[in-house]
Amino acid sequence: MKAALGGWVDMHLHLTDPAFQGEEAAVLARAWAAGVQWVVTSGTDLESSQRAVALARRFPGRVWATVGFHPHEAGQWTEASEAALEGLAGDPHVVAIGEIGLDFHYTFAPRDVQEAVFRRQLRLARRLSLPVVIHSREATAETLAVLREEMPVEGVLHCFPRDPELARGGLELGLFLSVGGMLTFKKMEALREAVATLPRDRICLETDAPYLAPVPYRGKRNEPAWVVESGKALADLWGVDPDEAAAVTAANARRLFPRVAEWERSREGT
Repeated sequence: MKAALGGWVDMHLHLTDPAFQGEEAAVLARAWAAGVQWVVTSGTDLESSQRAVALARRFPGRVWATVGFHPHEAGQWTEASEAALEGLAGDPHVVAIGEIGLDFHYTFAPRDVQEAVFRRQLRLARRLSLPVVIHSREATAETLAVLREEMPVEGVLHCFPRDPELARGGLELGLFLSVGGMLTFKKMEALREAVATLPRDRICLETDAPYLAPVPYRGKRNEPAWVVESGKALADLWGVDPDEAAAVTAANARRLFPRVAEWERSREGT
């Protein structure tokens, strides 16, 4: 059977979050029914990365995994965890190193530790020829400085940064940007105006589920099925129909994650 290429893509969520425990299959079934083609579930430490890979193996071609240490968890980093992460990243169901980066809003790990672990993971990704999924919060100058010093870097700034400097810097470095539920929030007009000016070939869609549920589900546990709501909001900004927005953002996600595109090519005609 030829691999299907249509539908929406949720390129960043957290299916291993306790909010989904025991409900993963039902949550994914709702996503497939809503027209979502595939999703990427992100690791935030070694344990969640291991569980992300297990989920991707359980739903091959529909669920993909990233593995990494979120800045909140940078204090857990050890030489042993780096070796374990490298081993996980060799799994064909893993499409990126992430979620990695800097978060100076909640300094659950010291800033110098966050930066050191960020750099180690960027170098790991480069060594393995994998893209990265980057988290940056209240750390624009520091994030861009690290990325510039660690070039070449391929990947995405997830959860579109409202900081125009971070967005501009990311695009200059050749990174993708992903947008999600905030596009639908009533008071986010400035965000919508900023997104409307971005190059369409660099935009992906995410939910960041279980967080940041879009309107009309705001305040509830977010789900990958609801990436469609953000997609419709993006289509309105672009002045296109939702099918076109789905096609463009899904194509961008395939360029961002080459392992997905390679797997789909391998399935053509089978």
